[in-house]
Amino acid sequence: MSNEELEKVHIDLPNHWAIGGESFWATPLGNDLYRIENVPFFAYGLNFLDVVLATADSDKLKPEIRKVVNISGHRTYRIIFKNETKREKQVELLETLEQYEASYERADAINVAVDIKPSGDHIAVYDQLDEYEQAGFLSFETCEARIEGSFDDIPDEKENA
Repeated sequence: MSNEELEKVHIDLPNHWAIGGESFWATPLGNDLYRIENVPFFAYGLNFLDVVLATADSDKLKPEIRKVVNISGHRTYRIIFKNETKREKQVELLETLEQYEASYERADAINVAVDIKPSGDHIAVYDQLDEYEQAGFLSFETCEARIEGSFDDIPDEKENA
């Protein structure tokens, strides 16, 4: 599929620890439905190939994701490598996840999104990443929804007090 057949959809993430929003490549399916075609780097509760309902607030804005209509079964984990973990070592660690039907996309030199296929072993991926975290190579998080009905992180208690 070429990028010409894809459209961008967006979500606001005002409470996220790293970014204020995220855009995704998506296949338009009609009736304001889109299939997400890349691994989310920052959203919670959204995964590769999920089908979402997205509508634009105006003709000048990208469609905003409102809800997930069909869950694909994929799972997303996020990795932040420690600055001292060299690229070669990162690749070596990431390649060990392939045996569990996991693949990855890079945002930059240290931020990686891991996609686990529905037939993959997400528990084994979690255990392996936990081992790497204990060894000091990286930190990671799972990407289940933090707030029902939202793709954002939980608001910071200090800011809302």
